[in-house]
Amino acid sequence: MKSMRLVLEYGPEAIPPLHEGLCESPDIEREVIVGGQAVDGVETITSFVDGDPEAYEPLLVGRENVLEYDITPADDGFFCYLRRELGSEGVSLLNALARETVVVVPPIEVRSDRTIRLTVVGHASALTAVVDEVPEGLQLDVQWVSDDVTVTGSPVSDRQLAALRAAREVGFYEIPRTGGIEAVADELDCAVSTASELVRRGEANAVDRVLEDGP
Repeated sequence: MKSMRLVLEYGPEAIPPLHEGLCESPDIEREVIVGGQAVDGVETITSFVDGDPEAYEPLLVGRENVLEYDITPADDGFFCYLRRELGSEGVSLLNALARETVVVVPPIEVRSDRTIRLTVVGHASALTAVVDEVPEGLQLDVQWVSDDVTVTGSPVSDRQLAALRAAREVGFYEIPRTGGIEAVADELDCAVSTASELVRRGEANAVDRVLEDGP
């Protein structure tokens, strides 16, 4: 068995409405799908959304394909249970991944840069078929292939990563510190409170990943 890390990027005309809404909202960082299934064209998922539930819920309300949802607030975002009918793009994507010897391994990360990042495990020939049969409107990039059955997730979102990089560039992590959170906000062209929140969340997520992967 082999593992393969994939990045799927939607073109502007192919991106599903919910994912497009996530990309356009400044108050939603990303959605991490932790489990789910699709049966007869209906997808049921549970996810953690790094963002404001009041910005996310309007993306669900009034959509004909949304059958049921429930939002549970958490400290750094919220959990979402969602049942929806899949459009043609979603069905095509599932068909491309649906093979007897291929398993999609959660978490599946839905990002605000129009990408989906996921790991698949299976026989080499089946993984090759997945790469070869990506639906129209999607661009696929293979980040890595491993002979081991393994999983890789992203510890921070794109905006959190940008904030951490900005903090390093302005001297926020120098000893002694040469640039404060105000300088980070200037680099990001955002409010000081927003910069502080992005840096804090990014630091927390990065530290959690380091401690999880450590001895």
